[in-house]
Amino acid sequence: MQIRNLGSQGLKTSQLGLGCMGMSEFYGAGNDTESINVIHRAIELGVTFLDTADMYGPHTNEILVGKALKGKRHQVTLATKFGIVRNPADPTVRGFSGKPDYVRSSCEGSLKRLNVDVIDLYYLHRVDPATPVEETVGAMGELVGTGKIRSLGLSEVSASTLRRAHKVFPITALQSEYSLWSRDPEDEILAACKELGIAFVPYSPLGRGEIKKFEDLDGTDFRRFSPRFQGENFQKNLDLVEKLKTIAVKKGCTPSQLALAWVMAQGDYLFPIPGTKRIRFLEENVGALSVSFTTDELSEIDRILPKGGAAGQRYPESGMKFVNA
Repeated sequence: MQIRNLGSQGLKTSQLGLGCMGMSEFYGAGNDTESINVIHRAIELGVTFLDTADMYGPHTNEILVGKALKGKRHQVTLATKFGIVRNPADPTVRGFSGKPDYVRSSCEGSLKRLNVDVIDLYYLHRVDPATPVEETVGAMGELVGTGKIRSLGLSEVSASTLRRAHKVFPITALQSEYSLWSRDPEDEILAACKELGIAFVPYSPLGRGEIKKFEDLDGTDFRRFSPRFQGENFQKNLDLVEKLKTIAVKKGCTPSQLALAWVMAQGDYLFPIPGTKRIRFLEENVGALSVSFTTDELSEIDRILPKGGAAGQRYPESGMKFVNA
């Protein structure tokens, strides 16, 4: 496991991270004891870049991660997010806030739930349409000055918004969905990050998991509402997975390892954070570190699944309007 500079503001972490969201919500029922074991095993394997958010649960995922880090805080780079507002009494409702007062109160809440003194990387989860990003980032920068956070991140923003924010306070990382199935960041975002010395953190780098049948999804699973897992789109995407399997078989790896290794092959400033709540999948993901590609293999993968090749949008319309803001 390589330790690399995460952006250009002094943070370092493992080249592969762990997304903790699914341990608490969105992908069916979880088991806190098992999830804590996954986090501990990740640290043993050198996966020390942990990702959570206040809206996961809501709030319960930060509490879970905090419990897992008892006695281990010094071993990890800890990232969390704010900006998507949820009420535990009615978690189906979504709101957004990037107002300075909300930035400060959200940080205090996360510090308490995580049971830590400082957050290594603090992301704005989604841009608040009612608040200029400059105001939000300015308030986040003040938190660096107080020692409550070490660095700033943004999630699902456009290249122009990234540049505006970076002028106010140096941005360490941008987190957005990126995988063989979701390649929109190739339009402008990846180039902007590389130019500005900002790390790019792909979430859902495995295209939200390898699912064989829609009926296998738990009734509360987010993917039941994702256009890519519905009707003809689902079958078309399954057909693409089958084609990728032929390359994986030749290379002696799993399709998931192939997909994850492809993401890491796009540049050493990318730090993917695949999520799992099972140790066997964690260990499989770590195995992707040993997978490399020739130029011809990368061309073959691109031929099978080119940019825009996946069927269906990654979110329903209600979610798509808040990305690339």
